[in-house]
Amino acid sequence: MNSIRRLFRPEQIRELSLVLLIGGAVLFFGTQIDGYYSGRTFTRISTGAAILAVVAVGQTLVVLTRNIDLSVGSIVGFTAYFVGTQLAANNAMAPLAALALALGVGAIMGLLNGLLVAYGKIPAIIVTLGTLAIYRSLLVDYSGAKTVTTDSLPKWLVDLSSANVLKIGAIEIRVMVVAALLIVLAFQLALSYLRFGRRLYAIGSNPDAARTAGLPAQRTLLAAYILCGALSGLAGFMFLARFGTITVVAAQGMELQAVAAVVVGGVTTFGGSGTMLGALLGTILINTLEQSLIRWPEISEFWRDAIQGLLILMAVATDAVIVERLRRLWARGDAQARPAPAETARTS
Repeated sequence: MNSIRRLFRPEQIRELSLVLLIGGAVLFFGTQIDGYYSGRTFTRISTGAAILAVVAVGQTLVVLTRNIDLSVGSIVGFTAYFVGTQLAANNAMAPLAALALALGVGAIMGLLNGLLVAYGKIPAIIVTLGTLAIYRSLLVDYSGAKTVTTDSLPKWLVDLSSANVLKIGAIEIRVMVVAALLIVLAFQLALSYLRFGRRLYAIGSNPDAARTAGLPAQRTLLAAYILCGALSGLAGFMFLARFGTITVVAAQGMELQAVAAVVVGGVTTFGGSGTMLGALLGTILINTLEQSLIRWPEISEFWRDAIQGLLILMAVATDAVIVERLRRLWARGDAQARPAPAETARTS
């Protein structure tokens, strides 16, 4: 037990349990779906997870502060449509300009959320439920019931979704997957080593104590929402590149997937605890279940969401029980390792 305690923290055990759950899901669906173990399955799951992972990174930044952003799906959809129309109108737009446009639109939407939550003192769930509807309504009004189609987009964007960094047999590692992994890594390092990351944990753990200690809680929360919006804008750009055809319902429901991925990944909604790696693993599990259930012929499409929700609840409940027991074992081991007061007095 002591050797395990030295090697692993409870959070790492949680992440290991997620890896085992993902492996179990893959093994199960491999026995149920013909041709499941193929390069096409890997590409579907990895590409979908890449887009959701970028959104989950932004959601994690907000949830760490004991808040939430339910508007991310609408931001992804609006950004995908808006950037798509601009590229359709001007095929000569440079790739970096289109990327900057997506980031800027998302950041502005995140800024509005942050101002209302951090400085307006309005509960985050109320603000982001409202902006979820507002941003989706803006998309409906802006679209005029028109659709962005693949043939109207520049070739470089259409080719981006199938661009590979590496190919190993039938397995293709797409550019978008590598980009998402780099973003997860960058923000994990930021949480671990930058002052901004430590402030997020401090604010989420105890907001009152953080303010008393003089931490810029409002500015930090605002920055978290801006980054969440910008990352959702980036995900919108990736969504546009992957699907090409964008309608007013683009990315509808992605906010619930992002929250589920973050919670399954061990980022507690009470704030102050969680990692980007956990959020990534939660994203992979959610997307694996979604893509696999779509291809599972035994299940009606009307039951897929219910089954996915049940599996998520089971995964979270099982994970929570395991981690809580491990925390108690860790605490018991720490208590046993400390010398008793009388022993301390004698040794001194």
